Amino acid sequence: MSFDYDLFVIGGGSGGVRAARVAAQGGAKVALAEEDRYGGTCVIRGCVPKKLMVFASEFPDAIADAAEYGWTVHAGGFDWSAFKTKLHAELDRLENVYRGILKNNGVETYDARAKVIGAHEVELSDGTRKSAKHILLAMGGRPVLPDQEGAELGITSNDIFHLDELPKKILIIGGGYIACEFACILNGLGVDVTQYYRGAQILRGFDGEARGHVSDEMISNGIKLHLGTNIAQMTRGEGGIDVTATNGDTQMFDQVMFATGRAPNTDDMGLEAVGIELGRKGEVLVDDYSQTKVPSIYAIGDVTDRVNLTPVAIREGMAFVETVFNGNPTPVDHELIPTAIFTQPEMGTVGLSEEDAREQEPIEVYSTSFKPMQTAFAGRSGRVLMKLIVSKANRKVLGCHIVAPGAGEMIQLAGIAVKMGATKEDFDRTVAVHPTMSEELVTMKEPQIRQ
Repeated sequence: MSFDYDLFVIGGGSGGVRAARVAAQGGAKVALAEEDRYGGTCVIRGCVPKKLMVFASEFPDAIADAAEYGWTVHAGGFDWSAFKTKLHAELDRLENVYRGILKNNGVETYDARAKVIGAHEVELSDGTRKSAKHILLAMGGRPVLPDQEGAELGITSNDIFHLDELPKKILIIGGGYIACEFACILNGLGVDVTQYYRGAQILRGFDGEARGHVSDEMISNGIKLHLGTNIAQMTRGEGGIDVTATNGDTQMFDQVMFATGRAPNTDDMGLEAVGIELGRKGEVLVDDYSQTKVPSIYAIGDVTDRVNLTPVAIREGMAFVETVFNGNPTPVDHELIPTAIFTQPEMGTVGLSEEDAREQEPIEVYSTSFKPMQTAFAGRSGRVLMKLIVSKANRKVLGCHIVAPGAGEMIQLAGIAVKMGATKEDFDRTVAVHPTMSEELVTMKEPQIRQ
C-alpha cells in the first residue's frame, strides 16, 4: 500500500519539529500540521518568553546592588509596553526560525488542525485527508482553569504575555513551578503579588529542604505567600475581582492567575475511535518506545504527560526517529533528568530528593546554606543552599539540589556528574573554583545529623 507520507506529525512544538526534521534529513517524506503557532508552548507561551521576563524582573535588585558597589544609578520605572513589543518581535523571529527549519529540510507543512481518522490517515480542518505510514502525535498540553465558580474571571500563564498593562495587584493560585516562577517575575517587575496554595508547602515533589528555602526567600522578597489556602469565592467587583479566601480573608485584585494544572491536547482528536488508549487526564498512553496501542501511531511530549519538559520532548522525538526510521529501537531515558525552576533565587535539581532517597536506602546528607559574597557585600539578606544526597552503600551521589542565583547553569554541569554515577569522593577529589558559590559542592566534608 502506498502512502502520501512516510510520517505525518501533528503538532509544531519542540518535539514534533525535531522529529519531523530528523526523519526528513534521513530521507523520509514528512508532513507536519500545526493549528496555532510553530514553536509550541516552549517558544511561544512558555520557557522562552518566561525566561526573558525573568531577566527583566531581576534588574531592580541588580540596580540596587550597583549603587552599593559604588555606581551612580538612575533607574526609571519599568515600561511593560516597550518590553512586550520587543518580546513579541523575538517570538515572531523564533517562530520563523522553526518554520524555516521545516522548510529547509523538505518537510511539508499545513497551517491547520489535524485529527486522526484511521491507523494511517489524518483529516485536516479543511476536510483534506492525508495518509501516512506512521503518525506522530505531538500536540502538547495547555493550562486549564479549575472547575469552580468564578474561575472564568481568571487568566492562565498563556495570558500573561498578552496583558495590555501589568496589574498593580495580582493573586496567583497554585504551588507548582509555573505559579512560583510568575509570582517571582511579577514581584520583580513591581507588581503587588499574593499567592495562595492549598498544600502545606510549594513545589510538591521536589526536595523538602530546597522547597522550604525557596518559599522563605520568596516571602522575604515581598511575595505574600499563603499556604493551606484556596479561593472560596470570586466575583467581579467595582474596579477589580473580589476574592474571598478559605481562611476568611477578603481582598480585591486587578487580576487572578490560575496555575493549577495543565491538560494534554487530546480533545476531539479522534484518538479513542481508532483504538488509542487515553489515561485519566486525557494523556496518550504509550510504551517505552513512545508507541501507542495502534502500532503505526506514536506520541511524544506533553501529550503523553510523562516528563513535561521541552528537552525531554526533543529527546523522545529523537528516540522515535531512531526506533522507527533508523532501525535502532531506542527506549526513552527518563532517569536523572536535571531541571531548573526559575524562581528568585533559582532552584536546580537532579536525582532524588532527600525524602525519596530515604525511602529507598540508607543515605548521608551534605547540606550548607550561606550568604553569597556578591549580594552579602551589597547588604542583601538572601541565602543560597547547596545539597548532596549520598548513598551509604556505594557512595554515589543520588541527588543534587541547588537554590541560588544561576542554579540552572550549575545543575546542568552537576547533572553530568550525577548521570555518570559520580561518588561523593569524586566530588571531594575535584578542586574548588574559588571564589564561587558552587565550590561548596566539593568542599562539604561532614554529613548532616538528621533525626
